[in-house]
Amino acid sequence: MTLYQWFVFFLLVQIIHFLGTWKMYQVAGRKSWEAAIPVYNAIVLMKIIGRPTWWTLLLFIPIINLIMFPVIWIETLRSFGKRTALDTFLGLITFGLYIYYVNYTPDLKHRTDRSSTPLSKTADTVSSLLFAIIVATLVHTYFIQPFTIPTSSLEKSLLVGDFLFVSKMNYGARTPMTTVGLPMVHDSIPLTKRRSYATWPQLPYFRLPAFESIKRNDIVVFNWPVDTVYQFFDKSGRRFDKPIDKKSNYVKRCVGIPGDSLQIKDGIVFNNGVELILPERAKPQYSYKVALDGKTSIDFEYLFKDMNITDGAGFISEARDTLFMSALTAAGADRLKNVPGITAVIREISKNVESGIFPHINKWNKDNFGPIYIPQAGKTVSLSTQSLPFYRAIITDYEKNELKIIGNEIRINGKIATTYTFKQNYFWMMGDNRHNSEDSRYWGFVPENHIVGKPVFIWMSWDTNGKGFGKIRWERMFTTVGGDGQPQSYFKLFLLALVAYFVGEYFWKKRKEKKV
Repeated sequence: MTLYQWFVFFLLVQIIHFLGTWKMYQVAGRKSWEAAIPVYNAIVLMKIIGRPTWWTLLLFIPIINLIMFPVIWIETLRSFGKRTALDTFLGLITFGLYIYYVNYTPDLKHRTDRSSTPLSKTADTVSSLLFAIIVATLVHTYFIQPFTIPTSSLEKSLLVGDFLFVSKMNYGARTPMTTVGLPMVHDSIPLTKRRSYATWPQLPYFRLPAFESIKRNDIVVFNWPVDTVYQFFDKSGRRFDKPIDKKSNYVKRCVGIPGDSLQIKDGIVFNNGVELILPERAKPQYSYKVALDGKTSIDFEYLFKDMNITDGAGFISEARDTLFMSALTAAGADRLKNVPGITAVIREISKNVESGIFPHINKWNKDNFGPIYIPQAGKTVSLSTQSLPFYRAIITDYEKNELKIIGNEIRINGKIATTYTFKQNYFWMMGDNRHNSEDSRYWGFVPENHIVGKPVFIWMSWDTNGKGFGKIRWERMFTTVGGDGQPQSYFKLFLLALVAYFVGEYFWKKRKEKKV
């Protein structure tokens, strides 16, 4: 929706509210016109129903307001004597329009003595549950979101089975664009294949002030820009365009920031002609071909376990003279060179053109790519039929322009265009597991409005190949994602703090009992 459409929608809501409540305001001792003033009418209504003024703020926060509106409907009805189960049912089933009927009844009375405390244990439980959902949704949306690593694209830095806390504040919390959906649920309802949200109405993109900007080598969670997954919602095989904030969540390392000229040479990333030096924790992996002498027996199961190489990372050729490794670090390759029976360890570098590589002009491959310009907000580039494939998705999908090509003539929004000025920043994201990562090399730039947050903490790590307590990677629990040097676990400190809390609480209660 455009800002104009939102203004009309908001005005319509205010008219509906005024027509359905003006008499209630009057009966409660207020002026009827107060029901017509946007925002102020909500503040006055909180006073009428005996609820805190700060509840007004919750009415304007997407998703949370979906929880608050039914609460306000029921509270309004009860403030005017409509307390039966039938009244509650009618208020909910009519989406609050039952208030219209109550507003125009001749014996309308306002209850000023109504208690704000729940009348039963059930009501108290429901009230507590709603409050917990609201608080959790606020935290989930604007502060910290839990996230699970599902694939090995950042293997060694982040492992499959890592449970993360992703900070929304570091890069600035993005306000929800999808206004109608289940709280704390992404694109589908758990245990079903049903969509968890409505595609209309949509709010414009807005981000709160950030603590920091995205830097090269930052690990970033973002919405997959080209997500048109239809399997959950459409069995016909058609494309399904999701709202930005409902696209699938991806986690990759940012290797190119706005304004960079990025190039990949033999798998090594260069920015503006300078090699990108990865942090100590990052251990990029590539495919290797390992030559065997065919005579020496090698216990690969023990060797892989000792090197912490996951199952399926390698296979031996039928001739038994070559071992192919799909994800091996440089340190791992050096170790294999010293194993008796291994005669050579050669990193595989793609030389042939690959058709699936962005921008799909059959020119590059996953190891040799570019140079390519990473778009920066406000910067202008020349447009031609040769350069257009790099920026087509930006012009049409991400910045919502109409694009037509007639021969060699490019028209944007009906006007001939020889240049294009970018409206937002873009980033280049890649996985450390270079040959096993679907990343920007395949689908291009990540728009700034797709950024979700920054992983900051691993609170749990689960190894499905382990047994018993061995499934838990204890050394990874309560470790930070960023920072210099190797990760350190703060799990012991957490346990000590937890014990200190419970011991302190025990002695505090004992002290209070003695005073009584």
